[in-house]
Amino acid sequence: MNRFRTLLQPKVLITAFALIVGISAYVATIPSAGAIIFPGPGVCSYYSSANFKTVVGARGTGCCGAVINWGITTQYRRCETLYCTDQICPN
Repeated sequence: MNRFRTLLQPKVLITAFALIVGISAYVATIPSAGAIIFPGPGVCSYYSSANFKTVVGARGTGCCGAVINWGITTQYRRCETLYCTDQICPN
């Protein structure tokens, strides 16, 4: 009986190690959430002064290609890239 236990223990340890390595390799190949969301068009917001508190206009393009164009443009602006989900646009 003791001989059976000594033969079984290394096999269990090797099997557990192989299982851990296999699971780790699988998890490493799963795409991250960033692979689902892709950078899309951008939008610039224009502000009335250098304190960037009052928005007076915006220019850019939305995720489905909708044009964003309202207000006035000034020298005080902040632009950002929109991160669009993989969506079906209505057009």
